[in-house]
Amino acid sequence: MTVIVPAEWAPHRAMWLGFPSHAEGVWEDELAQAQVEVAALARALAGPGRETVRLMTGTSGGETMARRLLGDVAGIEIVPGRFGDVWLRDTGPIFARGPDGWSARGFRFNGWGGKYDMEFDDEVAVQIAEASGVLLAAHDFILEGGAVDHDGIGTILTTGQCVLNPNRNPGWTQALAEAAFQDALGARKVIWLGEGLANDHTDGHVDNLARFVAPGVVVCPVAFGRGDVNGAAYDDAAKRLASSTDADGRPLKVVRIPSPGWIEGHDGRASPASHMNFIIANGAVIMPTYGEGQAADLALQGLQSVFPDHAVIGLPSSAILTGGGSFHCITQQEPA
Repeated sequence: MTVIVPAEWAPHRAMWLGFPSHAEGVWEDELAQAQVEVAALARALAGPGRETVRLMTGTSGGETMARRLLGDVAGIEIVPGRFGDVWLRDTGPIFARGPDGWSARGFRFNGWGGKYDMEFDDEVAVQIAEASGVLLAAHDFILEGGAVDHDGIGTILTTGQCVLNPNRNPGWTQALAEAAFQDALGARKVIWLGEGLANDHTDGHVDNLARFVAPGVVVCPVAFGRGDVNGAAYDDAAKRLASSTDADGRPLKVVRIPSPGWIEGHDGRASPASHMNFIIANGAVIMPTYGEGQAADLALQGLQSVFPDHAVIGLPSSAILTGGGSFHCITQQEPA
């Protein structure tokens, strides 16, 4: 039996979720609203999402606020922990099943290529593995969970912009990366996409660009509105996907849903807002929204078409976005 990373739509034992806990130097004036948005996400995961939510807090103040907002909600366990920030998808482990059962695959973390080196972020994978009661299988290369997407049969989506960036693993080629993914994640095939979203400090994480939603089916955005700066990247990803097959040789079906369009950041540039940063929970798909408008409505309809048996829910994520990511970035599923 080889290593298998289950698809996100496979049943979950729990969903790990990071709770914004640091104001100074991290969230500043957005902390309170980010906490409100994460609390709403936790409620949706525990309710229609049918998840046991393991909400990790990073400070005593964060724990106090989490208990104030969510302490009496059934299905939510508040887990005091240590992290620099909430991006558990990237700092936490990737759960996999191998010949010896379940393990948490841990990787080196260097703050997205040295951009944000925060205390305790390199300890998150150990904490989650211990709390989950599984062995941590540590691998000596740099990888963030948001850089790879899995279909459950050994096909991995990723981007060359991120994985082959010299600020991660200098000297890596596609062949070296694929060998590392085969060993650590059971990859039988890697599908390489190119550029990710503009102004994304992750250097193009694939969970903002394209996602598996079923065997042989991938969703990716189509540009929305005149100000969408990512149209070329979306079209390039769709073209590459349409000419690809999965690990079983099945041609991929590509479903395109509207992007949020131009969402302006505090610096006046386009924010890396993406409807692709949704979470697939046991009973729901929860998609981030960035204000009212037709794009979000159409994107929700598109996701409902590929998840007919799930509740598809849109929730605000504008404050979370100021930190550089959204719902998928702050979660990590623990498979059943």
